Amino acid sequence: MKVVLAYSGGLDTSVIPLWLKEQYGAEIVTFAADVGQEEELNGLAEKSKATGAVAHYTLDLVEEFAADFIFPMLRANTLYEGQYRLGTSIARPLIAKAQIEIARKEGATHVAHGATGKGNDQIRFELAYAALAPDLQVIAPWRIDAFRERFPGRTEMIQYCADNDIHIEASAKKPYSMDRNLLHISYEAGILEDPWFDAHTPENKDMFKLSVSPEDAPDEPEYITLEFEKGDCVAVNGIAATPAGILKVLNALGGKHGIGRVDIVENRFAGMKSRGVYETPGGTILMQGHRAIEGLTMDRETMHLRDSLMPQYAKMVYNGFWYAPEREALQALIDTTQQNVTGSVRLKLYKGNIITCGVKSPVALYNEGWASMEGTKTDYSHNDATGFIRLNALRLRARFNATGAPDYGKSKFTRE
Repeated sequence: MKVVLAYSGGLDTSVIPLWLKEQYGAEIVTFAADVGQEEELNGLAEKSKATGAVAHYTLDLVEEFAADFIFPMLRANTLYEGQYRLGTSIARPLIAKAQIEIARKEGATHVAHGATGKGNDQIRFELAYAALAPDLQVIAPWRIDAFRERFPGRTEMIQYCADNDIHIEASAKKPYSMDRNLLHISYEAGILEDPWFDAHTPENKDMFKLSVSPEDAPDEPEYITLEFEKGDCVAVNGIAATPAGILKVLNALGGKHGIGRVDIVENRFAGMKSRGVYETPGGTILMQGHRAIEGLTMDRETMHLRDSLMPQYAKMVYNGFWYAPEREALQALIDTTQQNVTGSVRLKLYKGNIITCGVKSPVALYNEGWASMEGTKTDYSHNDATGFIRLNALRLRARFNATGAPDYGKSKFTRE
């Protein structure tokens, strides 16, 4: 029995290799996906082998993550429940895909992950496995009674690591958990499980890794220019870069100015609510810039149709249906809407805020003559509005004729 384990080196996956080996006599291969965690990947190969793995892979997926997952999602201006930019959600289908590739290379019969039985990640991983490799067997330790009996909480896991000389950075004093990638960092659990707890006080500022507090951001604003081609940002301040390069630059700029923090209670797919604190500096800047250039270049009805579908798209990503036919169909529509989303956006960054300061495009739909209030003569006639309004009012007049005016109460007037 050979198992490929999605491995981060955190507390859970530090325990799992040795436990799987003890429980099943399995041959364990660990796999870490580099999706922008940076220093968190250091020493994983040595650590995994010290905890029972026979081999370890770390795959550099940063460029693929940005180009094939983050940027397609950003073309939809995707927000889950109006606030969450889906940083953790969008990484899981790529990690699962690469894990399956390692399993095929190693001839493994099983894949495993350390996601808990209460969260979303177990669903995201396993829906991806089902879509791409349904023949592989899945081991989810947190859904195995024997595992939960052995490790009812963090204290027991930390002690297990101490007893087996497994080095971990986690300790009983660490008050939250963290997940990092190129798009964001998420913080949850521990002290954050109380939704009234204020994570944004000076005493808690060391929790944040990608951004300064807006109060500590520079007192002078900074202007930047983003260039877009067909819905994707291709340059910052005139310097072209790959999608991953764009995000790295904007993460630094956004973090410097305290941009991209959100603190929300969201609805998990499993049904419960959870509180999460997120940092998404570069993605927040990209989304505002993208929306601004769309305003100049995108047809009204096309935009409204895409916007009406965005909540469904966001739910698909959040719930783990990246490899589902409905997401693929919707992505095709979204990408079609982006063919003329090309141009430049100037933004001002200041103490947690992003202010749009100008847009231009060679394919702008904005017509200054039509929009001007200065009496400019164009082929637009004010008189055309009379018939337009009358036609749109026809059904309202019909209702009045049939039933009278709706009862909204009477205003109170005072004669002076």
